[in-house]
Amino acid sequence: MESSWLVLVSLALGLMVGAGFISLLQIAERHGRRASEVVNPAVPDGIDQVLDALDTAAVVLDPSNNVMKTSPAAVSMGMVWNRQIVHPELLELAGKVRRSGEPIAEDLILSRGPFGDASMRVRVRLATLGARYVLLLAEDRTEAFRLDEVRRDFVANISHELKTPIAAVGLLAEALNQAADEPVQVRRFASRLTTESGRLTRLTQEIIELSRLQAQDSLSEPEDLPIDDVVAAAVDQSRVVADAARITLAVGQPSGALVTGDERLLVMAVHNLVANAVHYSAEGSRVGVGVRHHDGVVEVTVTDQGVGIQEADLDRIFERFFRVDQARSRHTGGTGLGLSIVKHIVQIHGGDIRVWSQPGSGSTFTIRLPEASHTALATKGETP
Repeated sequence: MESSWLVLVSLALGLMVGAGFISLLQIAERHGRRASEVVNPAVPDGIDQVLDALDTAAVVLDPSNNVMKTSPAAVSMGMVWNRQIVHPELLELAGKVRRSGEPIAEDLILSRGPFGDASMRVRVRLATLGARYVLLLAEDRTEAFRLDEVRRDFVANISHELKTPIAAVGLLAEALNQAADEPVQVRRFASRLTTESGRLTRLTQEIIELSRLQAQDSLSEPEDLPIDDVVAAAVDQSRVVADAARITLAVGQPSGALVTGDERLLVMAVHNLVANAVHYSAEGSRVGVGVRHHDGVVEVTVTDQGVGIQEADLDRIFERFFRVDQARSRHTGGTGLGLSIVKHIVQIHGGDIRVWSQPGSGSTFTIRLPEASHTALATKGETP
């Protein structure tokens, strides 16, 4: 009898121990699963597809500010490096979102990457994602701010450039009125008044033309044009000024090449280069204009024997209102817009412009445009 009770007690104890052991295993499993979730948290389903579809930079942060997911744009912008957010400003905003639970949107100026000195302007938005994560979106607005600054600078430059001829016209008109009884002075002031009014007219026309070009991304009605006719028309516009300075305009042999574009604009571009070459060349010198084409590219080259351009100025000569020699350019009536207009015309024709210059050895400007026949054959899928 006693042995039966002992067996029953032993079985009961065994069942209790087994149940306790199973309970301990279940508790340990739950703790292990929670620990695993903390170490390797799972981002909500569908986030990868959402990030891939976004054009803006996107980052998903866990409670420890580790980068769980990121879009390629965030990496290319230098916001994420080694799976960490580079900019402390973004981490501070993420902390605010966690504490308040409310979305945040701000404009920031951030360094572009962990090493460089370049900066970028970004519009950032942060919001909670589920209960554990923070979603950060960033839009790079650097180019938009740059264009806005260019626009403001352009307006400021126009105001500054117009002041000089307008003030000169006013002073000359006043001097002309005071010298009404002196024929010699009247003729002298009238001549200068004509010069300044002409410069004001050219400046206004070039500002209007440049504004039109900047608003034009493509050609409205392009046509195939003989580049030799374009060059001939441009050179003819400068012959009177060149002859007055005893400067020879030498034009190379006809090329027979065609380009697709706007004849008026192309003539203006080549003429601006020829006019610049004449203005900055010494009396009795030579300006050469040549055309060549090869491998589907048409090149128009204008070479002068002038004073040349310093290397430090070569990168800036196509900027609006930039003058290599301020005193001489004003003396020759330059507006500082000619080369900028050339650059815009060439760009909307799908080409580029290059310059070589050396002080004391003159300058060479080369316009490069796609050849029309080459473009047509390529469009048809034929072999030129």
